[in-house]
Amino acid sequence: MKHARIAWSGAIHEAVESDGQLLLTQGPHVGQRVAFDDVVWLPPLTPVPQARTVIALGLNYADHAKELAFKAPEEPLAFMKGEASLIGHRALTRRPSEAAFMHYECELAVVIGRTARHVKKDDAYDYIAGYSVANDYAIRDYLENWYRPNLRVKNRDTCTPIGPWLVDAADVPNPMALKLQTTVNGQVTQSGSTADMIFDVPTLIEYFSSFMTLNPGDLILTGTPDGVVNVKPGDVVVTEIESIGALTNTLIAA
Repeated sequence: MKHARIAWSGAIHEAVESDGQLLLTQGPHVGQRVAFDDVVWLPPLTPVPQARTVIALGLNYADHAKELAFKAPEEPLAFMKGEASLIGHRALTRRPSEAAFMHYECELAVVIGRTARHVKKDDAYDYIAGYSVANDYAIRDYLENWYRPNLRVKNRDTCTPIGPWLVDAADVPNPMALKLQTTVNGQVTQSGSTADMIFDVPTLIEYFSSFMTLNPGDLILTGTPDGVVNVKPGDVVVTEIESIGALTNTLIAA
């Protein structure tokens, strides 16, 4: 099932996709159907009682590491992001006026469904609630070195669109064989497959849960393949993952 979180008629609602519409499942208008174009799309993540941990992977595709002239990492290269960077489908991302090179990153987002601590790879899928599409923009001007994607590169407000859907894990039998594609203004600029990750999803869950607790609602953004290009204000970027959805985002000048 495809779950969404939206703003409509002055309230926040949870919804599911139903025959090309949104069926409201929580909020003051339960049971009503609304059109995709009539709502504001929010990140498809249910609020959690604790601070949400957002873990992002760098250089998790060998072709992307080569594209950036970096050596592929020997263990997961991860950094943390704040939840304030997350925005929804069809939202606007601000591109700093001083930036010379800013690019998208189409990424499979993994949403944790159960408290995970010392999880083994063979059991990792049991701890996943579902999957979404993330676009983890990077501003290369501020990159200091390959292992330190500092806050101005990767943790800016509006620079991590996610959505439109949270797809139940049961509906994605093999997340490690999904096609990824990015278009800029309708032109394909990036294509790849989750099969090409250096560290697959079960490996990442085993690795992170070996030294930290993953809580329900936490996110793991799993990296991007090669094919990133500079984007400018006015560009419409669609990051799409097979069986998960197509996430649309538009750049504006900051």
